[in-house]
Amino acid sequence: MSAEQHPPQDGAARLSDIRGEIDRIDQQLLQLFNQRAALSKEVGHIKADVPGIIFKPVREREVLDNLAARNPGPLPEEHLRAIWREILSSSRAMQRPQSVAYLGPEGTFSYFTGVEYLGHAATFHACRDIAEIFEQVNLGHCELGVVPLENSLQGTVGVSFDLFLKYEVFIQAELFSRISHCLLSNTSSMSAVRTVYSHPQPLAQCGGWLRAHLPNATLVPVESTAAAARRAQEEEGVAAIGHHKLSDLLGIGILARHIEDEPGNWTRFVIIGPKTASARQNGALPRPTPGGHSGADKTSLLFTLPDKAGALASVLDMLARHNINMRKLESRPMRGQRWRYVFFADVESDLDDARHAPLLDELRHSCTSFRILGSYPTGPQLDRMSIEDPSEHHSDDGQA
Repeated sequence: MSAEQHPPQDGAARLSDIRGEIDRIDQQLLQLFNQRAALSKEVGHIKADVPGIIFKPVREREVLDNLAARNPGPLPEEHLRAIWREILSSSRAMQRPQSVAYLGPEGTFSYFTGVEYLGHAATFHACRDIAEIFEQVNLGHCELGVVPLENSLQGTVGVSFDLFLKYEVFIQAELFSRISHCLLSNTSSMSAVRTVYSHPQPLAQCGGWLRAHLPNATLVPVESTAAAARRAQEEEGVAAIGHHKLSDLLGIGILARHIEDEPGNWTRFVIIGPKTASARQNGALPRPTPGGHSGADKTSLLFTLPDKAGALASVLDMLARHNINMRKLESRPMRGQRWRYVFFADVESDLDDARHAPLLDELRHSCTSFRILGSYPTGPQLDRMSIEDPSEHHSDDGQA
């Protein structure tokens, strides 16, 4: 037998050895995961009578950042973070079952964003609209809620801001999710598509692509991308625009990927939760370290001002004097009060920290009403497209 004939046999033997090695490592991982789960259950017993929520975004970011910093490879950091988000999700569920409200039905971008960030171990409760998410969290029926707050292309989701005025709920965390659209259908080709269903926003965000590739198709707005996909699943000659994971969820094909006109389309989501005291009092944030930093680096505020010249300038000056940068400022009309406005602001600081008490006293004195919506860590940018297939890109014709 020639030397050229040996490598395939050697390769097969090596493959068998590798599989055996992987099996042994999996057994070790299984043992370690169960040890970790036992510790999580013990934490749950200790905290059973402690008020507050299980989700600790500052602690979880610290865990992920420490692991990423120590990761020698070849495991990519994106994969490491995705794996540990599921481990953390399981850990929270072992301590106490966690119910999460989101804008339904199952299969919307809000749903997939919540699952990716909070993990599959949470129980997700579909809500009819954003107001129901706030209501479920406020009543304590759900511990957390996933709420879209603003979009990089279309601006703020006004109803979300307004609902913070109505309900005593607070921001626990934020995250940024890339919005990329697929054309979903069980038809054999795009030429067979006569009707396209989707939520009005995706239809607008993919308008240029639709005009170029499906100029004769009828565009029909429906209540959600998930509802659109179910229509496409059931009807002949129909396609839907929605999240690529709807393909696996519903068993529907993908005719084209990344069909959005603007690739830089991101939505900022916030995780809301109930609380009756400050974030640090109910345990949502750790006490500051000896260096004075709690781990939170962003605070959202709601405030109203007296109707006099310089009122807003005074607030901005206070923040500037304390070297606090304002990242966002928006006014919203107050319901039931004509020509009166409430301001929503994001600042780059943990205003819930005790060292900012003098500043908070100044702000409360200058504002007619003042409320901290939450201090939390700057959120991650989640882009599962790059994790699942780094080779995917927007081709000239939009085909996968």
